Amino acid sequence: MSSSRRAAALTRPALALAAIVVLVVLWQLVTLAKLWPEQIVPAPARVWDQLLSTSDSANGQGGYAGSTLWERLGVSLRRVGYGAGYGILIGIGLGLVMGLVPVIRVTLEPLVTFLRALPPLAYLSLLVIWLGIDEEPKVYLLMVAAFPPVAVATAAAVLGVNRQYVEAAQALGARRAHVLASVILPASAPEILTGIRLAVGVAYSSVVAAETVNGADGIGGMVLNAQRYNQTAVVILGLFVIGITGLLIDSVIVALARLLSPWRGRV
Repeated sequence: MSSSRRAAALTRPALALAAIVVLVVLWQLVTLAKLWPEQIVPAPARVWDQLLSTSDSANGQGGYAGSTLWERLGVSLRRVGYGAGYGILIGIGLGLVMGLVPVIRVTLEPLVTFLRALPPLAYLSLLVIWLGIDEEPKVYLLMVAAFPPVAVATAAAVLGVNRQYVEAAQALGARRAHVLASVILPASAPEILTGIRLAVGVAYSSVVAAETVNGADGIGGMVLNAQRYNQTAVVILGLFVIGITGLLIDSVIVALARLLSPWRGRV
């Protein structure tokens, strides 16, 4: 690794940490200035106390309403994993077909765009009517929210593959399946991973909506329950946990994209 790249790798975390410190300092200054009541804008120390109390199962209440923060986070991450995972698989398969078969692309593209434009809450009630109030509507909601970005990105990536590469492989005797596996998919990987990145973000941002129906055991359910009782510190804590874990998941996907397509951005 060159010195400039090493310096850039060290600078990014330092800048991120500095931004967090500045945010916390400004937050503390706002609470000290008492611009708003503490019930509306609690001090960072109160949110930290909520983190400690909701993380402790031995506090006499089992964390928050019977479950610790980490148990709730695990439930929500499981739902996001199933929903986004199914959505990504459907999106990649559908996107490949749309990119390779013009008739299917023309037929299905309006439907995918229609679903992409719908907010998750718009079809949550319908899913509840169809599937009940157990885990199925939550997972299906996240799945429907996740697959359109992947399908659109995959179809666009396949269409953007240089035809000369495909023709060269075919001239060398490669069959259609081999061309798909060795030419089209590797060339499309960066755009597909970008679609996956967007899909996971959409699914994770929709988990609060998914947990409005019988989802009190998740992190989104904790936020909604705390909102009902004006527990602002718990709401802010839940939002921070969702945001930070979402950032970590996004960082993993970005690292995977760099690993699978190291040439991107360098040529």
